[in-house]
Amino acid sequence: MKYVLNILMALSLTLVSYAGGLTDKKAGTTATEPDEFPVPNNVPGLLFYIQRDPNTNTICYQLNVDKQGKISEKNPVNTFWIRYPEGGMRKELNYLQRKFAYGINSKAIGNATYELRSVAYSKLPLYLRRDTRNEYHVYTSIDKKECILSRVFIRIDGGTFWSPNVLYIELKGTEIATGKTIIQRIKPS
Repeated sequence: MKYVLNILMALSLTLVSYAGGLTDKKAGTTATEPDEFPVPNNVPGLLFYIQRDPNTNTICYQLNVDKQGKISEKNPVNTFWIRYPEGGMRKELNYLQRKFAYGINSKAIGNATYELRSVAYSKLPLYLRRDTRNEYHVYTSIDKKECILSRVFIRIDGGTFWSPNVLYIELKGTEIATGKTIIQRIKPS
C-alpha cells in the first residue's frame, strides 16, 4: 500500500511540476527561496496558495461564494492558477490538474464546516470553517499546532516526469493560540 501511495504522490507532484506551464527558473542558478516568490495579495477570499519549483506559477484556493456572498455548499473552494511568468494572468485548472495534482475534495461536516483533502496528498486534513468574526479560513495542524494555513511550497530538484525529486513540502500558517507564523517542512518518505 505504501508503494502505491508513493507512486501516486510522485505522479501527482510530477503533474504539479510539469502541468503548470512555462518555466522561469534559469538553468544552473540556485533555487529561489519560498519567501522570494510573488504573493497573490489581490485575490478576494483567498484561503491559501501553493507554489513550487520550477517556476513562480501559483495555484490559488479561494472561498467560492455567490453574488450574495453565500458559500457554495457543493463546492466551497474555487481553485485556479495565477501565471506570473505570463504577466500574472488567471487561468482555470485543466482536468488532470484538478483530478490528480491541485484539486480539493470537500465534505460538509456540519455547522458550516468542511473537511478538505488534497487530491495529491490526502494524508493532511484541512478544515474550512468560520472564525469568531464570521470569516472563513482553512485550518490545519502545522508542527503540531492548530494554524490557519496560508501557503504550501513544494521544493523539487530535478528528477524525471514520472519520478520528480521532491526535497520537501513546506507548510506555512498562523498559530491560532499565539498569532505567530509557523513553518514546517515535510520530507517525503
